[in-house]
Amino acid sequence: MTKKEWYFEYELQYNRPGLLGDISTLLGMLSINIVSINGIENSRRGMLILCKQDENIERLKTILAKVDTIKITRLRKPRIIDRLAVRHGKYIHLDREDRKTVRFIREEFGLLVDFMSELFKTEGHKLIGVRGMPRVGKTEAIVSGSASANKKWLFVSSTLLKQTVRNQLIDGEYGDDYIYIIDGVVSQQSANEEHWQLIREIMQLPATKVVEHPDIFVQTTEYTLDDFDYIIEIRRDEEEEITYEKIEGKVGPMGGSMFEF
Repeated sequence: MTKKEWYFEYELQYNRPGLLGDISTLLGMLSINIVSINGIENSRRGMLILCKQDENIERLKTILAKVDTIKITRLRKPRIIDRLAVRHGKYIHLDREDRKTVRFIREEFGLLVDFMSELFKTEGHKLIGVRGMPRVGKTEAIVSGSASANKKWLFVSSTLLKQTVRNQLIDGEYGDDYIYIIDGVVSQQSANEEHWQLIREIMQLPATKVVEHPDIFVQTTEYTLDDFDYIIEIRRDEEEEITYEKIEGKVGPMGGSMFEF
């Protein structure tokens, strides 16, 4: 029987010496192996564990429910956010009202890149939006996440090195090993109909598409924010407001944007 992976997290009610050793011993008695472990914010510990029999997970839950030194907070099949919590020792923050919106601040760049990498590793249609003010690291994070996931990245529209507005792809630029990056502001302000035809073609590909400034992108397309699988917000600090007032309407003399993204 193949071992199944679980995420086990508990909150310390009373951190006495030897507690972790006792829990590890209990796991061993139930034939549950610890893959990785880390402290996670505010007196919690998280573990990725392996177990052949689901019954032993239920036994673990029953036994620990009677222990007053800890409180089980999560015991489930691991999600992306669980794996990253164990790896980095901190949680990814989800928007309370919109659970597909994930928030990061600039100092969490490593966590952000790992999150993107995990998203990029999965196959199939995936549409991801990235919000953030200029020079907060949007494109940098997307490229770093692509490299970490061993994916190629392709700028359909961008201002990273110079303004890029693609009207077509060559034969070698199609495939699910590509991450297609679209800047919603550049496409809106500087693109022609051929560019939009290319975007519509790319949106139908079984590959991951990442749209910077998704709120601007949906203004001039048939897509809505509901079509996005994830919206990632990046701020310099938790108080920074993401606003598009400085972006809209600022177009350079040659049709290019005067706003630095």
